[in-house]
Amino acid sequence: MADSDLIKLYSGRILELAASIPHQGRLAAPMGSAKKRSPLCGSTVIADVMVENGRVSQFAQDVKACALGQASASILGRVVLGQSGAELAAARDALRAMLKDDGPVPAAPFEGYEVLLPARAYKNRHASVLLPLDAVCEAVAAAEA
Repeated sequence: MADSDLIKLYSGRILELAASIPHQGRLAAPMGSAKKRSPLCGSTVIADVMVENGRVSQFAQDVKACALGQASASILGRVVLGQSGAELAAARDALRAMLKDDGPVPAAPFEGYEVLLPARAYKNRHASVLLPLDAVCEAVAAAEA
């Protein structure tokens, strides 16, 4: 990876998002919780949720990830409240397709993931970008079980 590619990948907007992750921490007594880890880079995300009427009513995340994983958690944290498990799974699947299959940017309200389009070219970064959505989907499934 050339220095210019790294500069493009870690844009100012990605770094701004990484520095301002909403809902950091843990819920005291979550209905569902999940920890996801990327074996490649060691990034981890723990997602805690409360679900009411099939929608996320409370959310917290403990993020120990690279700037791309942090940016992804930041984007998720801005839109997760009020989402259903199905909507979150659709966003996760769309993000995976955007990264791995040159698919479109996820639909609103997840269009903020557009900033991570440059990560497409770096397969070793995909898992870290996907961690927050993977974790919240698993946490919601646990809450609904």
